Amino acid sequence: MDHEDEIRKLIWQRHADRLAERVKALDEPARKRVAAELPQLLKELTATFSRWESDGLTDFGPALRVAGAATLGGAAAVASWLYRRAFAPQWAGPDNDVDLVLAVIADRPAAWRADLAERLTLRLRTADDRGMRLALALLRETGIEPPPHDVLVAGWVSEPPTGLADDPLLDHLLPRLFEAQGVGRELQWQTDPDQGWLGALLDLADSGRVRRADLLDGCLRRFLLGGAPAELRFFVHLHEALDPGPDEVESRARDYLRLLPAAPGQVAESAAKRLRDCSAPTPDDLAEAWESLLFRQERKLVRAGLSWLQAAVRRQPELAGVVAAPLARAFAAESAELQEKAAELALTHAAAMDEEGRATVREAIELLPPRLGGRLAAAFGGAAVAEPVFVPPPLPAVPERARPFDEPPAAPDELVTLWVSMSRTWQTWERLLAGFVTLAGRDRASLAARLEGLRQPWWRWQYQSSSWDSVDDWFSGAVKHVVGVVPEQQAWRRLMPPGRLAVPHRVLLHRAAEILRALDEGTLPPLLLATPTHDTGHVAAAELVRRLEVLEAAGAKPLAADFQQALLRLPPDEPVEAGHLTSPAGRILAAWRHPETELGLQWRCGDHGPEHDWHARDHHHYTTPHLLVRRAARTGQPLADFLLNRFETPISSDAEVRHLDWWPAMLPFHRETAAAHLGPYVVHSYGRPHVQAEHARALARAGGPAGAAFAAVLARVLGDPQETEAVDVLLEVAARGELPAAEVGRQAGLLLASGEVKMSDMIAALDTAAQGGAHAQVWEIMAAALPVVLPEPGARPRNGSAAFVALAGTVARWCGARGEIPRVRDLAARRGSSALLSELRALHALLTTDTSADVAREGA
Repeated sequence: MDHEDEIRKLIWQRHADRLAERVKALDEPARKRVAAELPQLLKELTATFSRWESDGLTDFGPALRVAGAATLGGAAAVASWLYRRAFAPQWAGPDNDVDLVLAVIADRPAAWRADLAERLTLRLRTADDRGMRLALALLRETGIEPPPHDVLVAGWVSEPPTGLADDPLLDHLLPRLFEAQGVGRELQWQTDPDQGWLGALLDLADSGRVRRADLLDGCLRRFLLGGAPAELRFFVHLHEALDPGPDEVESRARDYLRLLPAAPGQVAESAAKRLRDCSAPTPDDLAEAWESLLFRQERKLVRAGLSWLQAAVRRQPELAGVVAAPLARAFAAESAELQEKAAELALTHAAAMDEEGRATVREAIELLPPRLGGRLAAAFGGAAVAEPVFVPPPLPAVPERARPFDEPPAAPDELVTLWVSMSRTWQTWERLLAGFVTLAGRDRASLAARLEGLRQPWWRWQYQSSSWDSVDDWFSGAVKHVVGVVPEQQAWRRLMPPGRLAVPHRVLLHRAAEILRALDEGTLPPLLLATPTHDTGHVAAAELVRRLEVLEAAGAKPLAADFQQALLRLPPDEPVEAGHLTSPAGRILAAWRHPETELGLQWRCGDHGPEHDWHARDHHHYTTPHLLVRRAARTGQPLADFLLNRFETPISSDAEVRHLDWWPAMLPFHRETAAAHLGPYVVHSYGRPHVQAEHARALARAGGPAGAAFAAVLARVLGDPQETEAVDVLLEVAARGELPAAEVGRQAGLLLASGEVKMSDMIAALDTAAQGGAHAQVWEIMAAALPVVLPEPGARPRNGSAAFVALAGTVARWCGARGEIPRVRDLAARRGSSALLSELRALHALLTTDTSADVAREGA
């Protein structure tokens, strides 16, 4: 067997290791002959795979790469051959044949190998590039200076730093480590000073293998180049671990000063800390440093700058002459606490400022809120910005509560068009159910002929399910029954889902299932009773009487769940003229009175205590809250009583979630009961969605009292930034005079205290509502929420508490609120100067302002 055939056979057998031994023994002519045959061999291999098998040559890759590296002549040809895309897909990971390739090119001339190393390096595109290991190995073997290529440095640091002190690449690549893009992201999680690259660099500095000054200068150079926080994270940790002393900081003070204005927060914070303990900065340098920090957006840095300024002036009173410009910068801070601290410092050092400094402060007074600006204007001259006078608009006009419901399909073509439209709102399904029943009773043959065109081979498969948990399933089953696809008689007996379902969802399934049962038993009535006449879900009393007249005339019985749903949809204030009806259903209708429902909503977490214990602890240790509800009076109608009296936390299914928007329309005059059924969806739980603004709007347009359950739903959507229509719902309920504002506040407080909603999101919603005309209602909400949201004694305030209290004070001024809130009073009396305490004191002062003069004027 000649050399070429032997090489070909080894490649086909994928024996890369044996192939490496064989090609090293070839003489130069044999190598050339093998190299000449490689393109044809590659075509033969490729032809054995279809064009869809993108990784077909992956298993042959190592053998082909070894053969090409050993026999191809020029370094450019070898570099191109080694990384042909066909040898390994992009996702194949690093090559595992590096040692074999190095072995077969070991006898090549040094210049050739250096050329190949440079070419392979410049081909690299990512730190985990397939060719990274081979490029690094060749660079180490040849000892050449690596070409300037950032990706190479990123790949170098992606390897564990084993034996770093003896790495030939260390002296070449270490300076580039602080400049190359991508290095920071590779090293961002290596922050342990005892291991990894951070530990290795510190060890090199301790041993003297690397100069400590080079690492410090490298960190500063990297900081000055800028970058995202993630890219600088490793270098911040390296800088902190090096812990430069005063002498090292003094010699680099100008670089540290340059970092203060715009470096990422973690970098600027480290630079400020080093400069604060250093005596090098001159008064002008200090003024520049303070001005840079106090102009930053980060509260932490502004607070650090003010603290540094205050401490420095206390040590060196002569520095008071340069604090005017920095403090003027701080007047623009977003935090009221920082503004107040800057104003106090300006007042403290006013006497030491020259006229230029006083003028600088005077010009910046307009940046302060009126209360602080007035104090500084008295000391520095000038005028503070006047308190803006905001006249809240009136509440919007009350929108129409209910509009007429669209008619059900009157012909088979209309029904099919509606069904295939994929519009799955509750209104669509009510129309589909009503149209289907009417058309099936009027002309089943025509309906069946039209539906026959929709028949699919998979229709029978639906009956292989263990249960149908969607109204869609049951409606599809009814359609199949009319068409004649009935694989199983009385399937409805076994297809009702077992287990714990939400009560409204189970009632919905009963309504859909009884249609299939009536088709099975031949008792389908000519129409449904519960189809709404208005888009809130209610059924006009006169229309319900008319429908029962049609059933009596046809000698048909109403479907049980359909009839009971119709009773619950009757307006309680409409007279029912049903005395002439003779059927049992007619007599029930004539005697029907809506039951009195008195709900008391409480939250209970699993087996823990009732009420709102759950918000005061770690919310994640608790199960989803259950609802404890006082029962309604019994009606004698089993499904109606089930819907009015049974409340469960369900095990949600996708179908149940899709039907949540039906629930308010099922109880259009029992708003609080419908809201109580939605209660489990107020608190987030894994796999279960939360209520949405559309549910709150449906409840807002329902009848019946609005209490704690409705308040919980409304509070939840107000705190959700995705539910942009929630404020409109609040305004609508307020305009009708039906908003339980204090209860909304209490529920909002519980949601905020538990972390279920963010303070910033709730503040934004309430601010928008107040400016939309509901300022009086928003004050009631916030006054009720404050005792729940404000911290207990010894507890830390929640993020955003100061802004919440500030908005409460603004809204209280708009509506002239008075009356002491004990929790606000107690917290306002504490010592301290935080933003929260400042806002609490201002709110308490406003609420307890003496109004006796006003009362006297009114009496006169």
